[in-house]
Amino acid sequence: MSRKHVAVLMGGFSSERPVSLSSGKACAEALEAEGFRVTCIDVARDVSERLAELKPDVVFNALHGPFGEDGTIQGILEYLEIPYTHSGVLASALAMDKAKAKRVAAAAGIPVAESQVINRFAFPSAHPMKPPYVVKPVREGSSFGVVIVTEDQAHPPQVVSSPEWRYGEEVLVERYVYGRELTCGVMGETALGLTEVVPQGHNFYDYDSKYAAGGSKHVIPAKISPNIYQKIQTLALRAHQAIGCRGVSRSDFRYDDRFSEDGEIIWLEVNTQPGMTPTSLVPEMAGHAGYSFGQFLRWMVEDASCLR
Repeated sequence: MSRKHVAVLMGGFSSERPVSLSSGKACAEALEAEGFRVTCIDVARDVSERLAELKPDVVFNALHGPFGEDGTIQGILEYLEIPYTHSGVLASALAMDKAKAKRVAAAAGIPVAESQVINRFAFPSAHPMKPPYVVKPVREGSSFGVVIVTEDQAHPPQVVSSPEWRYGEEVLVERYVYGRELTCGVMGETALGLTEVVPQGHNFYDYDSKYAAGGSKHVIPAKISPNIYQKIQTLALRAHQAIGCRGVSRSDFRYDDRFSEDGEIIWLEVNTQPGMTPTSLVPEMAGHAGYSFGQFLRWMVEDASCLR
């Protein structure tokens, strides 16, 4: 009996290429250890031709950022009729657009922060909302381009309308939510454990906090009351379902418990392609649920399909 052939898509040409290479390498090694025949593909513009020639049984999508998690590669895989992991075309495209995903989440009864979308070339000279607020690209991941505007800042951030900005023309301006950074993975139709992310030496959970060794401390299970813990798990599963995610996703939250234990819970976004590096959150959550890294990836490969 021949071994199932898994093609691991990695690298690509988004800003998150280094993270994807790291994720892909870790996944390829673990899948080989699980007994799969693995081929790694550093994704370029000829990826459809390479896949058509290779004819793998399954594609493990370890790409991050535009092209890899915005529905584009998913559409190619649907056209080629190759089963693949993670979310399908619509959910991937929707989750990548933070503003549209927030509207869907809000309609599903998930609490979100007040926000507005502004063209960066029309970014106002006066604050678009009362500080503090956050400016973030509408369609980027890994906290690229995120700017926090503090209460004492006299003017909006000039970098948004500068030639150096490379994160798209639309930005999301969102009320800054104080509190703790909590995140919850979903595996199939089950919410995993809740992790509190404590950035080390950073103001917020930025790119370095996520991927640099020692950039953040992960506390799992998060040390919060059982009812808040379960409420956030319920919201993460609701977001996964409302946006139409498949396989594995991860929702990020802010929890402001400065004034009461009930506090304020705000959903920030859902990530349909969570990192799979040694410091990544969702593999840790799966480990907390009793899955080894290899078992977790095997589940994802066995869950793969088309028409997701």
